[in-house]
Amino acid sequence: MEDREFEGKTTEEAIKNASRELNIPEEDLDIDIIEPGSAGIFGLVGGKKARIKVHMKEAETEERSETEEAVDYEETEAAVEAIAPDDVAFAQKTLSRILELIPLEATVSAEHGNGKIILLIEGDRSGLLIGRKGKTLDALQFIVNKIVNKALDRKISVVIDSENYRKRREEVLTQMALRMGDKAKRIKKPVTTSPLNPHERRIIHLALKEDDRLDTKSRGDGLMKRVVIIPKR
Repeated sequence: MEDREFEGKTTEEAIKNASRELNIPEEDLDIDIIEPGSAGIFGLVGGKKARIKVHMKEAETEERSETEEAVDYEETEAAVEAIAPDDVAFAQKTLSRILELIPLEATVSAEHGNGKIILLIEGDRSGLLIGRKGKTLDALQFIVNKIVNKALDRKISVVIDSENYRKRREEVLTQMALRMGDKAKRIKKPVTTSPLNPHERRIIHLALKEDDRLDTKSRGDGLMKRVVIIPKR
């Protein structure tokens, strides 16, 4: 099947649109995210739809273990170059400028560590930037990373947070992983998460890593994959 593009208000909606129109289950599609969408960020002044490119898988769906996911994550982190104060200042200024254009009155503080620049948004309406399941925050983070990496001509990872959402999201995913793990053991069948980004999948893997009655594997292609939680016999 030739590559085809689909749109939606969010990446998830675009994937569902593709699955429905092509009459193919989501898990049987190769999905490349062209544009994550920014309606949640710029909804006040106009937005941009999420766009994906899909095509049929030509081989069995790739399954990756927690160890392989961890290696990829660590290699990505190792590839990030050293961060200078000017890099932090540029990232901070970039985000502040975007917030001014929305417009949204908020302050941006910055710190760095573990090869990342961390930008924290504070303000009375900063919660608007989180969006459903953090999609707006993820889109904003995507845009800032693109700008920073292109301007500095090197790879630097920028993480954006508001109202401690990232920490709260980690706790939610961890609890979800534990509940799904219990279900997999109870029904003695694999259970599968919804599509997750690499960081979210790693949280699931690590939450169940010490349970010797379970295995976890990532299944799918592209950025968004599902985690399969498998009870051991």
